[in-house]
Amino acid sequence: MPPIMAQISDPKIAFAYLRPACVLLTRAPTVTNVEALSGQVKEVDDATLQQLQEYVLFPLRFVLKVPGPKNEKLVQAVVEAVSHVLENTCVQSWETLRDLLSELCLCLSSPTDPGKAADTSEELKSAVLRCIDALLHAAYGDIVFKLFEPIMLPGLGAAISLLLALAEKEKSRDVQAAALKCLRVLTLQCDCTQEHVVPSSSERCTIGSTMASFLPGITVAVARIITGDLRQGHAVTIGAIKVWSRTVGLVMEDSQIQAGEPGKTPSADLGRIAQLMVQRTQAWAESTAGKLSVLLRKIISCTSSHQHWRVRLEMVELDDHLLARCSQSLGECVGPLLEALVGAVNDEDPRVRKRCEVVLSEVSQRSQRRSSGGSDINGKSSSSAQTFTDVLSENLHSLATSLPRLMRTSDDQKKLFVLNVFLGYLKVLGPLVSAVLNSAAHLERISKALMQVLELDVMDVRIVEERSPAVTIETSPGSQDSYAGHTQRKHFLYFTDGKIFSALMEICRTFGYYGNIYLLTDHFLDLYRRSSAYRKQAAMVLNEIVRGAAGIGVAAEGHGPESQVQGRSASREDLEEAAASVIEEYTSLHNWHLITVSEETEGDRQDQQLLSPPGLLSISNNYVRDTKANSLQVIPPSFGTPSSSTSTSAIHLLNGNIWQLCIQLEGIACFAQALGRDFRPLLMTSLYPVLEKAGEETLMVSQAALGSMWDVSEACGYRSLTELINENADYLLNDISLNLQRLSQHPQAPRVLAVMLTHSDCSLLPLVGDIVQDVLAALDLSYDHKAALFCSVLHALMKALARWFPSTRTRESARPKHTPPPEEVLDIRQFLLDLRKQKELAEGIGIEDDDPQDLEVPPPTQCEDVEDVDGPDVKAELPAHLCVTKDVMERCIHLLSDPSLRLRLKVLDVLELCVCVLSEREDELLPMAHRCWPALLQRLTADDPLAVLRAFRVLCTLGETCGDFLRRRVSKEVLPKLSASLVRQAPVSAKAGPVYAHTLAYKLQLAVLRGLGSLCQRLDLGEADLDAVCEACLPYLSCRQPIRLQEAGRSVFQHLIQVDPDAFWFTLNELHCPYPYVPPHPDLHPVHLSGMGRPRDEYSDNVLKLLREEFGSAAETPTANELAVDAIDSCLTRTAY
Repeated sequence: MPPIMAQISDPKIAFAYLRPACVLLTRAPTVTNVEALSGQVKEVDDATLQQLQEYVLFPLRFVLKVPGPKNEKLVQAVVEAVSHVLENTCVQSWETLRDLLSELCLCLSSPTDPGKAADTSEELKSAVLRCIDALLHAAYGDIVFKLFEPIMLPGLGAAISLLLALAEKEKSRDVQAAALKCLRVLTLQCDCTQEHVVPSSSERCTIGSTMASFLPGITVAVARIITGDLRQGHAVTIGAIKVWSRTVGLVMEDSQIQAGEPGKTPSADLGRIAQLMVQRTQAWAESTAGKLSVLLRKIISCTSSHQHWRVRLEMVELDDHLLARCSQSLGECVGPLLEALVGAVNDEDPRVRKRCEVVLSEVSQRSQRRSSGGSDINGKSSSSAQTFTDVLSENLHSLATSLPRLMRTSDDQKKLFVLNVFLGYLKVLGPLVSAVLNSAAHLERISKALMQVLELDVMDVRIVEERSPAVTIETSPGSQDSYAGHTQRKHFLYFTDGKIFSALMEICRTFGYYGNIYLLTDHFLDLYRRSSAYRKQAAMVLNEIVRGAAGIGVAAEGHGPESQVQGRSASREDLEEAAASVIEEYTSLHNWHLITVSEETEGDRQDQQLLSPPGLLSISNNYVRDTKANSLQVIPPSFGTPSSSTSTSAIHLLNGNIWQLCIQLEGIACFAQALGRDFRPLLMTSLYPVLEKAGEETLMVSQAALGSMWDVSEACGYRSLTELINENADYLLNDISLNLQRLSQHPQAPRVLAVMLTHSDCSLLPLVGDIVQDVLAALDLSYDHKAALFCSVLHALMKALARWFPSTRTRESARPKHTPPPEEVLDIRQFLLDLRKQKELAEGIGIEDDDPQDLEVPPPTQCEDVEDVDGPDVKAELPAHLCVTKDVMERCIHLLSDPSLRLRLKVLDVLELCVCVLSEREDELLPMAHRCWPALLQRLTADDPLAVLRAFRVLCTLGETCGDFLRRRVSKEVLPKLSASLVRQAPVSAKAGPVYAHTLAYKLQLAVLRGLGSLCQRLDLGEADLDAVCEACLPYLSCRQPIRLQEAGRSVFQHLIQVDPDAFWFTLNELHCPYPYVPPHPDLHPVHLSGMGRPRDEYSDNVLKLLREEFGSAAETPTANELAVDAIDSCLTRTAY
């Protein structure tokens, strides 16, 4: 790289050095000559170049003045050379400034239409705009102000028009941004880092007067750029906003408008130019402000939600600039400016929010300073701070008036902006919100707007249809997250975006934070009572007002005139009184005990109709008249057909009630969060109602109640729901006991007890013993009407007992019975000897050779003698939970034959839990199992498929705990009917089409197959029963059966293989044997199985799958010796017995 040469500092040497290049360029204007001169100019230092400025510029300007078309590259080279000279020197001559600006504008304008930009390259336009920028920055001293003399209006207007055309029509972003910057430089509003001429007040007034002539054209054109295509980029939009705000701020500056202009008569020498001049009178200012407000609203609507944060930040700067300089002259624009500013208070970008807070603080301080200043220039006494507050409150009132209309007609983006503006007004007003709300007109308008905007969409039929499994109270206790995940999202009529709902709730909390808590709660409680149409909305607002009054979820930064004053007005006592009054209203009889389920028909009758249309299928074959008929008999329904569907109005009413209860439950949780541990005294009046709703059948209500319980527990300092219930069990149980005595007036009392049992621990059992007996006594007296409700309580009770007192036998039975023994080396000789002995014993050979001593009864031990001496056995007293379980099981035996299917299902669930709890005391369980067997048998063999399925589950539980006791009963009374039903139904399902999967017959088949294998395994049935089950289930291994029936059939064989692997290996290989088994020694007979050599048939796939899954490698790489022995064993054993 060559060393940098020193620049020429001697003017004479520089002149001699530049003269040949200047002369050559004048004679031959070529690009090469321009570049040569430009290169030489760069070797001259700035001070020397300043002295030779006119000389160097002359040949360059001469090239631009030559008439006729010019080469674009030549013009571009000349303009770049001029730019270099201007960037390093000052223009001290007005004529040079004027002429050079005119020549540069001619380079940009079209030869045929000077008002439009020429169709030249983007590079040339960028170079010329850069040169204009350098020229205006190079203007020295006062000469730049001569541009704004009246005589310059035509030339200045032409330059401005040309720059506006480039900024609006040009496709290049760089050219647009450069043109907009030139507009700012032209009005001395540039914000770059270079030094600028600072105009005095009189000079600024002169510039403003001149620019007033161009204000309409500039503001309209630049507004089009701001609201134009988003693809132009944020830099262009920001530049346009700066031009708009700086130009309006210059022309409409308060000090200039209020000072007025002397009524000078334009000079006669100006001619028609005088018509371009504008007199900025007060009337002109008012008229212009009205027109500017239209443009300003359009700009705000397009930029307030712009995707780029810098654009939104520049809008805050626009608001600051105009409010600081033009708040008096732009009277009609102050409202939109404040609206845009307060809307940015809630901007998602922290930089925009922070700048907005600073601007609002400055606006407030300026208002206070003006207030302390006394009177304005016109002598009008005014309080600017009061005026500022009045403007904010009036804007708030106006926005509240139009809020319902905007929420109905605008898109979600516009709705969110409007709500952010509304919230911004509240934050700016700060503690003055209380004063605004003291106005009855303001409060009424704002509250009605909230009522209309928050109207819920309650027409979704799924809300009223959703039911918890059985009843929500019967779910096992879980963590808080398990209920939080089920929170139902609210749907509103006028918006769908969740951000809009969040903004509305923050508005309500801000009201509570700054407003008078008594005034707000009284007003919205009045709305709550006044109309059912407003009840849900008023409850939502009340909930958030109390939270806001506690400072929860409120951004409490002050922005308004009173920001230094503490905003929160409610004390702890105020919060407690407000929460107590609202809870009292929520839990009143008319607002808490609402209808949430359809009452068209009686509950049990409706269940019977819904669950068993047009009749029930039975697996009993007692009444089969045709041996070829379907074994699933149709039992005629005992009730009529269901009534017509619920009307739309009824759905609307039920959904409305459900949502109202959910919102009220959320409210109790909100009040607990607001008060913290101070909420504990209110638990005496609020916890019992919440537990009532936790036992609701309607899914949404029960989930909302459980969520409320978790929130209350956390807010009050309890570690869990168990601790919450145990710590408050005394008065809860007292209320339950009293209400059980007046069950007709308090039908929800049993459900409260059920919820307590579900979410408590064994420490509650001694306290609820008497109440459980009251429940059982009430059940004995009201089987017909309240049985379902009491069964829910009993189910919760038994579930709690099973959780509190887990049975050791149940835990052991849950472990797999058949664990594979460790592999041992098979001794074939010993195996065959043992096999022969067993065969002889089976045939009665050698039984007389047994040792008679083996049959002698051993003498009694010493312990037994001691027991006999002590006296007769005294039966030990049963533990309390077993006594309760026996009492409950007694009721279940009577209820198993109830006509209501729903009740029978509940009773079967309770019975299963009773068996689990009693399993630790076999001497108590077996008599109860004996008593319940007849009724259970009916459920197994002659009931609805749902009941059959539940009864199977109970039977399997009984088999785990008392298998030997039930083996003979099941073998004799259950298995024959199940097997016969499966055999007769198999051909029907094999031939059926896909619609068959929706029939009750299919569902019953599937239920029987799924339960049969585990039943056989748990009861350890004999070989004859296993053979019968095997014969009944073999048809379901056919590939012609539906897929799920094939899977269920395979599951039966999987369980049977666990009981007797050899026998069922033999059975499967009889159907299809994939491998020939060659004996390892010639003396052994070859193994012959029926399935060997058989071609592939309908059973092959499922048989191979079972062999592969259950016998593993034996099905794929068989060991001949082992499999041969197994086959012989199976054959001999089956023939022997």
